[in-house]
Amino acid sequence: MQIIGLNLEEVEALVLELGEPRYRARQLLDWVYKKGIDDFGQMTNLPALFRHRLQARGLTGGALTLAGAAEAADGTKKYLFRLPDDLCVEAVYIPEEKRKTVCFSTQVGCAVGCAFCATGRQGFQRNLTAGEIVDQVRRIGLDQQTRISHAVAMGQGEPLANYAATVKALRLLNADYGLQMAARHLTISTSGVVPAIYRLADEGLQLNLALSLHATSDELRSQLIPLNRTYPLAQVLRACRDYAAKTKRRVTLEYIMLAGVNDGEADLVRLVELASGWLCHVNLIPYNPVPAAPYRPSPLQTRRRFLAFLSAHGVAASIRQERGAEVNAACGQLRSHLKL
Repeated sequence: MQIIGLNLEEVEALVLELGEPRYRARQLLDWVYKKGIDDFGQMTNLPALFRHRLQARGLTGGALTLAGAAEAADGTKKYLFRLPDDLCVEAVYIPEEKRKTVCFSTQVGCAVGCAFCATGRQGFQRNLTAGEIVDQVRRIGLDQQTRISHAVAMGQGEPLANYAATVKALRLLNADYGLQMAARHLTISTSGVVPAIYRLADEGLQLNLALSLHATSDELRSQLIPLNRTYPLAQVLRACRDYAAKTKRRVTLEYIMLAGVNDGEADLVRLVELASGWLCHVNLIPYNPVPAAPYRPSPLQTRRRFLAFLSAHGVAASIRQERGAEVNAACGQLRSHLKL
C-alpha cells in the first residue's frame, strides 16, 4: 500500500492505529507531496519507532518508478512508469509559458477500443489505483523541478470506467495536503459513460469535462467509438448539457478530424447543431497517425474552414496545437511502451 493513494482521513486512521497522534498524518503527507520524499528513513521529524512501524507494515511513500522518457524539441516529454506489478503506463508533460500540464493515465490499456487510438488497440489490462494516478503528476513535477498547474485525464484508459479511483485521485491532487491544484485546472475526458457523467456532476467539484465526440451521427460514432452503441449520441449530449447546467462549467467537445470520414459539409452542419445553445466549446484536433489505423488527418484548410464556420454561427471553437507527436506522445498515441 502506498501513502500517496490515501486521503487525510485514511492516513490519520493509520497513524492512530500505530500509536501516534493525529497530526503525524499531515507531517507524513507533507514529506510525500511537498518534499517528494518516499523513504521513511529520511522523514527526520517523525519518530524513529513510527518510521520503523511504517516500513514493517510494507508501506511505501510513492507508487511508481520511472522506466523511461523521451522528449520532443518543444519540451513535451513522454514518461514511461513502471507499476508495482511490473505493468507500465505512459504520461506526458506539456510545458507552456503560463501553465505546466500533465496528461495522465487512469488504466493500463483501455476497453473502449476507439478505432483511431493506439491505447484501444493495446486492449485492457487493469484499472490504476488512486495512488498510481496521482503519482504520475507528482513524479513528473519532481523530474521537471516545477509546480504542475494543470492535469488532464486524457492519457491511457477511460477515466469514468475507473470512476472511484479517478475521482479520489483528483481530490488528492486538489487537496491542501496534496498537490494543491485548483479544481478548475483539472479535466476529465470521457468517451461517453453516461451514468458516470451524471454522478460526476453531483461530486461538488469544479472539474472540467471533455467529451470525445469525434462524430455527429450515431452510425459513424459507433464505428469510431464502440461505446456509442451502449450510450447513443443523444444520451451522451444530454448528460453533458446537464453537467454544464449543474456545475456551470463549460464542456469541451473533442473532435478529431479524419480526412474523408468526419470532415464533410454535412458533418460540419450537424456539429454546429449539436454545439449550439449550451455551455460548450468545440476543440478541433488534428489526427495523429497510429500504426495499422486506416485514417489520415484532415488538411489544415479543412480544419480552418470548420473553425470559421463554427465561429460564424456563435459556437466557441479552437484548433488544438498538437504537442509531442515526434515522440508518439500526442492525442491517441499512448500505448504503455516507449521507443527511445
